[in-house]
Amino acid sequence: MRLRAALTGDPPGGVLVTDPRNVRYLTGFTGSNGQLFVGPDEASSALITDERYDARAAAEAADLARVLDRDPVGVALARLAGPAETGARLLVEADDLTWAAARTLERRAAESGVAVDPTEGLVASLRLVKDDAEVARLETACAITTDALSWLLDEVIVPGLTERALATALERRFIDLGADGVAFPTIVAAGPHGATPHHEPTDRPLAHGELLTIDCGALVDGYHADHTRTVALGPPADPLLVEVHQIVQAAQAAGRAAVRAGAMAAEVDGAARTVITEAGYGDHFVHSTGHGVGLQIHEAPTVARGSAATLAPGIVLTVEPGIYLPGRGGVRIEDTVVVTAEAAARVLTDMPRELRIL
Repeated sequence: MRLRAALTGDPPGGVLVTDPRNVRYLTGFTGSNGQLFVGPDEASSALITDERYDARAAAEAADLARVLDRDPVGVALARLAGPAETGARLLVEADDLTWAAARTLERRAAESGVAVDPTEGLVASLRLVKDDAEVARLETACAITTDALSWLLDEVIVPGLTERALATALERRFIDLGADGVAFPTIVAAGPHGATPHHEPTDRPLAHGELLTIDCGALVDGYHADHTRTVALGPPADPLLVEVHQIVQAAQAAGRAAVRAGAMAAEVDGAARTVITEAGYGDHFVHSTGHGVGLQIHEAPTVARGSAATLAPGIVLTVEPGIYLPGRGGVRIEDTVVVTAEAAARVLTDMPRELRIL
């Protein structure tokens, strides 16, 4: 296991993985109560769960020893403590522990003669580059997403329907097409609501002549799609928003073109942001250009100014510039893309990006 490489050095030690997404990534186990202890050798490692999940753990993580115990910290400390291993260290996921849990862990570890070392991003760094099976899951999630959104645009949307009704219909369509669920609550933002990047759908009816932004994603086998398009409900009533859509479309194209192996994530952000800034709307692009996506909807790398991440083949990320004008509306265009060894990234959500008039 690649994670065991983190245990090199003296004194000996182990890692207690508690974030459910990291446990799933390393073991395949999908239950709601599961922790992974990785010791210095294979024999000392185990999946820790309880009686409710014994059969599931046996099926999903057949190669791992199982310990049925609701005290994973106690199991980890017991496997490290003892006269022959005094001074051992236990690595823990600091970003998955509350302050109170960390204090209790430190006390119990000290009583067992074990030092606690907090870590951040230990498993996330392994998850950064997706293998072929992970990309295939993401591809399926994205295909369901684009199919469902195309259906919504072609057959459902008409003035008078509410934002909430559209979000509900789209999320049901994901399930009908084979998704396990939604990657995140669907954003449907019509008219002036489009100026709020993370608007929550309301019962406001859609009106003729306004723009409509839909940000959505299906969930497949734990992997998240992320996709946004902005369309018009009939000929747009505000010519400025048509111009803004053209600028965002150009910025998104520049961002996608910058996604290549060896590039810095900050370069992708810069490519998109420069287009918007030079058009005079820099102050209205209020978020980063993108983010990694996988077992979490937002994961490494961050595609933003100052990001030190270097893109490598197998990294999956979003490119999603936007312009938001309070009181008038907004535009966002987003795709999920895979960094490849070739010059161009592979787009998993390849729907038309021109302003579609419904």
